[in-house]
Amino acid sequence: MAITCDVAVLGGGTGGYIAAIRAAQLGKDVVIIERDKLGGTCLHRGCIPSKALLRSAELFAQMKDSTSYGIETNGVTLVFPKVQERKQSIVDQLHKGVQYLMRKHKIRVIEGNGRVIGPSIFSPKSGAVAVELPDGEMETIVPTNLIIATGSRPRTLPGLEPDGNHILSSDEALQLADLPGSMLIVGGGVIGVEWASLLNDFGVQVTVVEAANQLLPAEDEDVARELQKQLQRRGIEVITGGSVDPSSFEMGDNRVHISAKRGDESIRLEADKLLVSIGRQANVENIGLENTDIGLDRGFIRVNEHMQTTEPHIYAIGDCIGGLQLAHAASHEGLTAVHHLSGEASHGYQDSQVPRCVYTRPEVASVGITAKEAKAKGLDVKIGKVPFSAIGKAMVHGETEGFVKMVADARTNDILGVQMIGPHVTELISQAALAQVLDATPWEVGQAIFAHPTLAEIIGEAALAVDGNSLNA
Repeated sequence: MAITCDVAVLGGGTGGYIAAIRAAQLGKDVVIIERDKLGGTCLHRGCIPSKALLRSAELFAQMKDSTSYGIETNGVTLVFPKVQERKQSIVDQLHKGVQYLMRKHKIRVIEGNGRVIGPSIFSPKSGAVAVELPDGEMETIVPTNLIIATGSRPRTLPGLEPDGNHILSSDEALQLADLPGSMLIVGGGVIGVEWASLLNDFGVQVTVVEAANQLLPAEDEDVARELQKQLQRRGIEVITGGSVDPSSFEMGDNRVHISAKRGDESIRLEADKLLVSIGRQANVENIGLENTDIGLDRGFIRVNEHMQTTEPHIYAIGDCIGGLQLAHAASHEGLTAVHHLSGEASHGYQDSQVPRCVYTRPEVASVGITAKEAKAKGLDVKIGKVPFSAIGKAMVHGETEGFVKMVADARTNDILGVQMIGPHVTELISQAALAQVLDATPWEVGQAIFAHPTLAEIIGEAALAVDGNSLNA
């Protein structure tokens, strides 16, 4: 017999389980189909484990520099296996938390590989899911609505496919038993620069090769320049405007060797290991899309503002639809889909309201659009920019590098975007994101009273600076 339900979710990652919880809260009978572990990439191979490693790396770097705070030690030793143990314990604890939430909300979880099937004796329309269980048996789930949340995986570079030893993706890098002496990172986007930062803090010699003319190609040029300056100051070699030649790859003396081109210049590079971090591709293969009328766009599932596919009773969310491949974006997309299929108001969201964070040292965060993007849209802009060196709490922290930039529409005075680089800006960006949602103006943000001394004061200063009224910069 087939299992019927109101909502089935194919994929139990962040977007999938959040969608399932909200559907259950709205009184729906919900089934999640997950082939691996609840929590998906974010919990097991992405956000959480990488940030755990980054925190250990940050603390190690601070302890080595403790004399600048008046604290002398007899030396600091890194025990990397214990770093990995701590990372895994955090992941395991959060995994148990997600499992508890499924029980709390009476959501049925079916472990297995799910494939969408076409019309059958179980359902007159596509959207039922055939699940191959671990024991080889088959189960059929027949939902009123289906949400596809199959996520993504690291994009590979032909000729440099991960071997788990010398060529790694971020998945394999997270499982390193020992730190290499050197690492060559192909790709200077978010994942690449985060790995560059943490490996450098752990004492690994790092080289980053990015094809674009700046690190973090999607971010503000000033922010990218400042990040590159800070990484290079720490000893990281950064090559922008360069591309590696996979056909030149070879092994020698148990090290990787590869050539890169930057303009007419040819550069020969070598390292103990090579990390490929050139983005992520959607998991849309082998899930039965050929049995539906669902359309794809450049390898991603095409959806409307309500997250509906071209089959209205089938929704898709998260990395498999492209756009901002962020866990919090996937969660919001899941909520949007569930509210719509439940007949409730579904307002969707705009990319400009989604904060973007990079957990390097220094951190990078942004929301909205940059001044360059605004000008490309034909808008006149005014900009407020304040350095962290003007903020007392930044001096107390010993981290005065970086700045906050606020971009506003000169005609309407609306805030168009905020870009930050500096201490703890991944925490500060939520204030700017709230201002975006509330459609605040710089003047309104500047009227808020910010506690002193705090790092958050810089947001008020940047808002005042838009009209030339900063008080401390």
